[in-house]
Amino acid sequence: MPKPPNIQTDRGPAAGVFTIDEAAAYFRISRASLYRLIGRGELKRIQIGGRSLIRRADADTFLSRCAGEVA
Repeated sequence: MPKPPNIQTDRGPAAGVFTIDEAAAYFRISRASLYRLIGRGELKRIQIGGRSLIRRADADTFLSRCAGEVA
């Protein structure tokens, strides 16, 4: 009998969006640090219903900008 799909894995990065917890794990930072980045306008957040989501493309753009600042 096949294993049921892992809902957390199947909807996260593959769907092109992160929840706040998934984005924090992706960046390897705390939720508080992620909310600070959002509050300062360094990272975009979208809201659908009552949920805050981070688009994977926005996360990768943010990382690229950070890498450019360091180099």
